[in-house]
Amino acid sequence: MRKLAILTFLTMDGVMQSPSSPDEDRSGDFEGGGWAAPFWQDVMEQVQREAMNEPYDMLFGRKTYQLFAGHWPEAEDSGPARIMNRARKFVATRTMDELTWSPSEKLSGDLVTEIADLKASNGPLLQVHGSWQLIQLLAMHNLIDEFRLWTFPVVAGSGKRLFQETGSLSGFVLKKLEATQSGVVMSIYDR
Repeated sequence: MRKLAILTFLTMDGVMQSPSSPDEDRSGDFEGGGWAAPFWQDVMEQVQREAMNEPYDMLFGRKTYQLFAGHWPEAEDSGPARIMNRARKFVATRTMDELTWSPSEKLSGDLVTEIADLKASNGPLLQVHGSWQLIQLLAMHNLIDEFRLWTFPVVAGSGKRLFQETGSLSGFVLKKLEATQSGVVMSIYDR
């Protein structure tokens, strides 16, 4: 059995939508994209050290998969890019027929059952990056074992929130807490 961990960047008011750039995700008329960009240097060093050094498999929603697949295969083949490009990628999608970022597998049946089966299988940690809609589903079905959160000293006001549509989540313990010099706080919670 393996664990499933969420790796998420969010604002102080819980928004996780479009951290990298203004055009990343404008759904819902979100205009605040790119809010994390001024903090990347400190944060990415910490993310690499704390969450991307060990081999892992990845679980994506379609939109985040497409965003990552448009960047990481072309990145320099070292550090996190090497691990991500070699990781098995599981993609929750009913609309994509071809997955170009290898190795990738499509999940399109009963997602809750398929993901529970993935967790029950042998393999490394399953990491979910971004994938707001998928995180809502995972939380509602109590499939998350660990939250790896980076909270940025920014307030977005509106946007997709990490805990927007979840059921009741409890039973998590703070495992690690560390701030960057720029004020971003990493908190890792384990079940």
